[in-house]
Amino acid sequence: MDVGQAFESLLGQTGFANFTWGEAAMVAIGCVLLFLAIVKKYEPLLLIPIAIGVIFVNIPVADMMGDASPFHLVYKYGIKSGLFPLIIFMGVGALTDFGPLLSNPKTMLLGAAAQFGIFGTLIGALALGYIPGLGIDFTLAEAASIGIIGGADGPTSIYTATRLAPHLLGPIAVAAYSYMALVPLIQPPIMRALTTKKERMVRMPNIDSVPKSVKILFPLMVMLSCAILIPSAMPLIGMLMLGNLFRECGVVDRLLGSAQNEIINISTIFLGIGVGGTMTAKSFLSPSTLGIFLLGLIAFSVGTATGVLFGKLMCKLSGGKVNPLIGAAGVSAVPMAARVVQKVGREYDPDNYLLMHAMGPNVAGVIGSAVAAGVLIAILGA
Repeated sequence: MDVGQAFESLLGQTGFANFTWGEAAMVAIGCVLLFLAIVKKYEPLLLIPIAIGVIFVNIPVADMMGDASPFHLVYKYGIKSGLFPLIIFMGVGALTDFGPLLSNPKTMLLGAAAQFGIFGTLIGALALGYIPGLGIDFTLAEAASIGIIGGADGPTSIYTATRLAPHLLGPIAVAAYSYMALVPLIQPPIMRALTTKKERMVRMPNIDSVPKSVKILFPLMVMLSCAILIPSAMPLIGMLMLGNLFRECGVVDRLLGSAQNEIINISTIFLGIGVGGTMTAKSFLSPSTLGIFLLGLIAFSVGTATGVLFGKLMCKLSGGKVNPLIGAAGVSAVPMAARVVQKVGREYDPDNYLLMHAMGPNVAGVIGSAVAAGVLIAILGA
């Protein structure tokens, strides 16, 4: 082999020589995700690993996510098994204060109302199959997995997809985390459209402190109730409450610190890379994937809207003591949705502090989306 042949052979093995238009488009999508994460600061802890995974899997020849790649093992044992979402749920529980919810249990209804988007979108996904010429025909299990996006809960969306529609894991996960990241853009227009200026300015009474004993008993009672009523939701609910028990019991500071930091951070890195690694050009650039993103946006918007509308109902029934804006926090994007409620409320009254009031429905939404996922898995996963 002369020098020219050797150079030609080497050139033929480069990524540039083997790129397809689809792979180039997916690398561009990965770069867009990096832009949103780094420049716009939209959920960078999640979007950066996902974006890198997208770029990895679409580099030709490298085979970064092939069966022989270590990253394939990350996907197989960490994501497909459901391990990483459960570990992240434990970390979320360790970082979450259920005090605002326990102080005002009525706000749990707002978290429940926001889950309407899940089941409404499930029906919408099935309805797409009846539109002639669209070429989209989701099964009931696929529609249920897509609907969970409406809960704005990435780990729950991933866990549900691995159980019901593993072939749709990539687009479902990216859609869920993308809409979580875009909460500050999506929710405010919906909140303003459905409330009056007077309602947005409602001040709520201060939140009472909750006894430590109640905070310790709460995760135990939730686990017991879940084990009896909805065993299929126990993996998610159980890990969430385990992390919260670490937080509230006060005797396992080392475990709490690990759950809040090292464990959840490591799992987030590998989860993001593994999820992004499922987004090949072949699987992603299709009508069904575009349908998933559209349905995910609808699901999230409907969940926000139903939460706000139920907040308006509670405002009326309470004689104007509940600010309807906190209903938007009923989706599970913790604590981003609660911060958006605070920001929108202060636009109309700079001295109105809604953050802790919004945390009640926000953490209730985490429980609600996990319960909804458990119900769907129990019905469809057999």
